Amino acid sequence: MKFKKLGKSDLNVSLICLGTMTYGQQNTKDDAFEQMDYAQSRGINFFDTAELYAVPPDETTYGKTEEIIGEWFKKRNNRKKIVIATKIAGPGLKWIRNGGEQFSPKNIEEALNNSLKRLQTDYIDLYQLHWPERKTNFFGRLNYEHVKSEKKWNSFESILEILKKFIKKGKIRYIGLSNETPWGFSKFLEISNEKKLPRVVSVQNPYSLVNRTYEIGMSEISMRENAGLLAYSPLAAGYLTGKYRNNQMPKNSRMDLFFNNYPRYHNERTYNAIDEYFKLAQKYKISLTQLSQAFVNSRDFVTSNIIGATTMKQLKENIDSIDISLNQEIIDEINSIHDNNPNPAP
Repeated sequence: MKFKKLGKSDLNVSLICLGTMTYGQQNTKDDAFEQMDYAQSRGINFFDTAELYAVPPDETTYGKTEEIIGEWFKKRNNRKKIVIATKIAGPGLKWIRNGGEQFSPKNIEEALNNSLKRLQTDYIDLYQLHWPERKTNFFGRLNYEHVKSEKKWNSFESILEILKKFIKKGKIRYIGLSNETPWGFSKFLEISNEKKLPRVVSVQNPYSLVNRTYEIGMSEISMRENAGLLAYSPLAAGYLTGKYRNNQMPKNSRMDLFFNNYPRYHNERTYNAIDEYFKLAQKYKISLTQLSQAFVNSRDFVTSNIIGATTMKQLKENIDSIDISLNQEIIDEINSIHDNNPNPAP
């Protein structure tokens, strides 16, 4: 396994991070234990979760993933061997603290303490804001429109002040962002520097062959500020495995079960791009999955690539991508496909 420093922290995290959002929905507890055992045996020391999980979001599965991970920690007695990242949900889901603003002192404390309880730990290595409170672009939304009358949201300074309190108490080691924009990313860093407040060490945003929008305004900040990307959806919800090509719909796959939850991928430009990347992978005698994962792994601004799997076969293939190096010729061909059909699934 390869490792990178998590921003300006003292943590070295595996370049492959185990995503866990299916635990408690598509994957049972036994499935999850098998995945976590195997991931750790392959050198992965970085797991990502959220209070929101399992997905798709639902009141009946809220917190289930953290509970399963907590049971695994207790049974394996290995909490200190894993860097655990979790997230506090943003607004909009009524079953999570009534769905309103989430980053107030009261709500952050409640969310943090509940995550600690479910995970059966007394500290979180990386505590992330899952999505912004303010009206902005995330989860595939484009064409930002400023809402002058938007509801007041907690200021970045107040959020950092609250998180600082829990860092001092030892409940949080480091903080990160998720589904953030260049403006939000840069403002958090600016306020941290000006006010001597905790500094974000990472941003968790989508990144894949069909969604390279992070490169437009975020990657430069990551490199210059030493706060890298934790890339999620590197396989574009499974589309970049090729299993949905030619109108295929494998039974019990994510698209079979939750098709309407992933509209960003349902367009001809995405299907055409995937066909081109599939042909490229065939040319170099690797799978589309391996090509897609190896590309994400190769980016300098990526600190860790968050993989997800519902079967052990998928998990092994994803982790095996760590051993694949893409030469400049392949990268050039990837970029050529991208230039002709940029970001079809942002």
